[in-house]
Parts: sequence; structure tokens; C-alpha cells
Amino acid sequence: MRIISGTKKGHIIKAPNNLPTRPTTDRSKESLFNILGNWYDFEDCDILDLYGGTGNISYEFASRGARSVICIDRFKGCTDFIYSESQKLGFGQLQVYRDDVIGFLKKCPEQFEIIFADPPFATKDYELIHELVFSRNLLKENGTFIMEHHSVHDFSGLPHFSEARHYGQNVMSFYDFS
Repeated sequence: MRIISGTKKGHIIKAPNNLPTRPTTDRSKESLFNILGNWYDFEDCDILDLYGGTGNISYEFASRGARSVICIDRFKGCTDFIYSESQKLGFGQLQVYRDDVIGFLKKCPEQFEIIFADPPFATKDYELIHELVFSRNLLKENGTFIMEHHSVHDFSGLPHFSEARHYGQNVMSFYDFS
């Protein structure tokens, strides 16, 4: 994995092999950030990264100057790695919390321009995550929620659906609050 753009462009991220993660591929990540870069000035954005894993997505937002990035994962090894790596990279705007995503969403008092969720493909919580994001008004006006999932799922019927982008077996479904 590497950081594609921004102040830390080209930085290689070497996560431990024992983390329970499935990082977003560089190809998918580059496409995602090309899309979002046309919609947002990241310096004016507050970001929520759910199921942070290695921190891959959070680092990319931070490198591109996001105002704030909150990264959530329930695994201690993941949060320890993300914290350590963000400190090495000097990403003071990146906060990492060890928490259950559903529990966090139920109590989160903040709103975000962009919420990115990349749950384990085997989860049964996709629709619950979507429901909590919108029922709790976690997106700011004109915000975007992106859910990465396996291509065997189709979440285009959920409210606020905008589009889906396919990258092999991975799909990124976009939902807009406008």
C-alpha cells in the first residue's frame, strides 16, 4: 500500500501481516479519490473512516489536507498501528478510536462531509450502517457516504443511492445527502 497524493505522496505503508484487514486496493483508492477530489476541497472536510483496518483511507485523506479525520476500528492491533503510523507521518488531524462501529454510530455527536465504510465482506451490518448514518444525520448538507462491499451485494435500493463503481469484486456504493 502507498499514499497516492498529497504531502506524503509515495509513502509506503507496511502493515503487520497479522492484522484482520482487507485493504482497499491502490487502484480502487485512486479512483475513489479522483471522484471525491472533483466534489470536495478536502481542507474544508471532516472525515469519518469506519472499519479503518490499516488506516489506508485515513492516511490518504490526511495527506490531502483534510481538516479532521476520525478513524474507527474495533481491533487493538489495527488502532495501535494506525496511531503509530499517523504519528510517524505527522498527521495531527487524524484521531483513531478503538470502538465497535455500530456502537460508535449510535452515540456519535458529530457530522461529516464524507463518511467511508469498508466493513468485512462477511458482515450482515451493511444496511444497519447505512440506516444509522442517515437516521442520526451524521452527514453534513451535501455530504457523501461511501460503502465498499463485495460485488455479490447490491445496495442500490437503499435511500439516497447515487451510483456504484465496480472494481473487480469490490464495489463502492455512493449515497448523497443533498
